[in-house]
Amino acid sequence: MTGLGKLADRETDAALGGAFAKGSTAHTHPADDIALSDDEKHPRALSDSKTKKPKDKDIKPDAVTLDIQKRSEKYQRGTPAKQKGKEKARSKTAQAKLTHARNQRDAAVLEAARSEALLTEESGFMEAEHMERTYKVTQKDLASHVDISSAAKIFDLSLPDFGPYSLSYTPNGRHMLIGGRKGHIACMNWRSGKLGCELHLRETVRDVCWLHNDQLFAVAQKKHAFIYDHTGAEVHCLQKHIEPTALGFLPYHFLLASTGMTGRLVYQDITEGKVVGEHKPGYGPTHVLEVSPYNAVVHMGHANGVVTLWSPQQSLPLAKILCHKGPVQAMAIDSTGKHVATSGLDGRVKVWDIRMFRSLHEYTTLRPAQSLDISQRGLLAAGWGPNVTVWKDALTTQATDPYMRRQLPGSTISDLKFVPYDDVLGYGHSAGISSMVVPGAGEPNFDAFVANPFETRKQRQESEVKSLLDKLAPDTVQLDPMFIGRIDPRSYSQRQHNRLVDARDEYSKNKADGKYVDNNVKNKMKGRNSTAKRFNRKRQSNVVDLKKVLEMEKLEREMRETDTKRRKVPEQEQGALSKFYAERRNE
Repeated sequence: MTGLGKLADRETDAALGGAFAKGSTAHTHPADDIALSDDEKHPRALSDSKTKKPKDKDIKPDAVTLDIQKRSEKYQRGTPAKQKGKEKARSKTAQAKLTHARNQRDAAVLEAARSEALLTEESGFMEAEHMERTYKVTQKDLASHVDISSAAKIFDLSLPDFGPYSLSYTPNGRHMLIGGRKGHIACMNWRSGKLGCELHLRETVRDVCWLHNDQLFAVAQKKHAFIYDHTGAEVHCLQKHIEPTALGFLPYHFLLASTGMTGRLVYQDITEGKVVGEHKPGYGPTHVLEVSPYNAVVHMGHANGVVTLWSPQQSLPLAKILCHKGPVQAMAIDSTGKHVATSGLDGRVKVWDIRMFRSLHEYTTLRPAQSLDISQRGLLAAGWGPNVTVWKDALTTQATDPYMRRQLPGSTISDLKFVPYDDVLGYGHSAGISSMVVPGAGEPNFDAFVANPFETRKQRQESEVKSLLDKLAPDTVQLDPMFIGRIDPRSYSQRQHNRLVDARDEYSKNKADGKYVDNNVKNKMKGRNSTAKRFNRKRQSNVVDLKKVLEMEKLEREMRETDTKRRKVPEQEQGALSKFYAERRNE
């Protein structure tokens, strides 16, 4: 069979198949085709006209979509969604970059909201029935009702010879570092009970602090601050940190901050070893220092009841808050950076809204609280005398009764810390280290890219390299961390024009107030003690303002005119008739 025959057979089969598919017979009369209307000849156009696609505005989101939209609000960063259309650039390339960055940001927010569906763990609190009170439940009662692994987290380490103790936990809550006032240092995996290292420095230890992971830690000793590794070997002696009393670490900037008996605040980069900032508040010796986990701003509590907020690259404090009438004893900052709890020598524990610098509510203790801490779920713990008190929902509302309470007779609480991602509170006292279970204190779901309690050695190494590559500059520490990337839309000429207009307005206002010397005042004395020069000395004549700039320009213009007038006289203008030429020139 030839190629034409095959092609004809294929067309015949296709025609027959189309006819049978429409439900008609293969033998049709040619006149039937003439009777078909235009819509019947084009069924696709008919279907499109009858079934119109609904617009996006007409589609109502289902319950799942509404839930994701509601969850995505707390993950929004930067420019809100309503102002996206206002972001414009001059060139197409810049506009494409802005659009790409906006799409990436929206995708990250959507993925973060969707990932919450995989977080199956939930935090739970103790609930009292009828006339019962949760603070009356002891740790012995809890140990008999929880699982074996949770009951093992309630322990007491008796170390009466080297106390009182201060302690610190790694960001993933896996390792614990303890430091006794008489020189005892130890780091351990407190979950498994494996001891990392133990040192006896035979020197006063005032504070201890983990650095970026469990491989390095800093110790505030008698004269200087020292850095040790996880084996106990001394790595560095930080001589710029003189007589330190409190330490703080900025994990995203790799900066170690300290304050001490000198009253100075010192920032040192642990990756390069250089001091990036050194400030002197001027309030005397300080022993209270906390780092905000939200914006990395250092909060210092002073002996006059003032709390100051500091950044490494600014010589003046970002803010000053008068919190107490007496010395500040302890301070704690929540994970969102919105609330700060302070305790003073007046026996009061105050909760502050750092966004408005306003006191929300306060609690009273029989003794001044020596240590404070806020858990990841918003529980406030205070150690005063031999007592440990925990309040639930203490930041947003005024708690009437404590949530939990524990007492250690014969001991004095010196430091306490909540364990990240666990319902455990560890505290150091004069007789050693103790731990108690606080239901609902820790975050039940963790982000492995931020802190992984089950990380391996390979994961720890990779996270360390990534954090070093993503290290932030010291000048990025500000009260508002969203200021990065903001661009002034005005052009250079417009900014210069606005600056000149502001300077002229300020000059006119100051001149009306009499801050400048009147030009009509005549100098009645000669020399340095004239009226004008005495006035200039009083108003700091070395300051360059708008009036002085205008006077200097006028003086230069007069000097140029004088030089022009003093030009060389031609020979034809010299002689007996020279005065007539001089009069002509002056005209």
